[in-house]
Amino acid sequence: MTTTKQVPVGISARHLHLSQAHIDQLFGQGYQLTPMKDLSQPGQYAAQETVAVVGPKGSFDKVRILGPARKESQLEIAMTDTMKVGVQAPVRESGKIEGTPGIKLVGPAGEVEMDKGVIVAARHIHFHTSDAEKWGIKDQQILKVRLNGLRPLVFEDVIARVSDQFALDMHIDTDEGNAAGVRTGDMAEIIG
Repeated sequence: MTTTKQVPVGISARHLHLSQAHIDQLFGQGYQLTPMKDLSQPGQYAAQETVAVVGPKGSFDKVRILGPARKESQLEIAMTDTMKVGVQAPVRESGKIEGTPGIKLVGPAGEVEMDKGVIVAARHIHFHTSDAEKWGIKDQQILKVRLNGLRPLVFEDVIARVSDQFALDMHIDTDEGNAAGVRTGDMAEIIG
């Protein structure tokens, strides 16, 4: 008897990861983010703080910051968002920001001109090491995943990210979630 490889889906709205230096510029020297809600990955949280994101063609107010602070700042937006702000962001894995465009951030205490860091996050699944081993999945393996939402579809090019620091969770953006008619907490099935 074969068991299906079911994975919970998490839909990521546009958000920011900030370095402490950029947090200081936007909110004041030594500022610490205020956790509002824990996220699916251990130690990660949505902060109460938001900033405005200003591009060449448009802007977004109240873009949520996710904590804790990171080594480098990064804005993750959906393809639809790139058109509104006028930035051609590549599809990338989180943290791979070399050669990406920058954008302006406006906070209550100041502004930051990011010189890089705007990406459309590549769809991926976080696997705890035990889940990956159980299903024979390796870190950076490319998977095919079926979403059985209101408009079922199959996503290819889903990157497996394996660590004993992760909890099992598939991350897609709002455009992808809307296309499939799924919501955070729905289940996806790894089919290849």
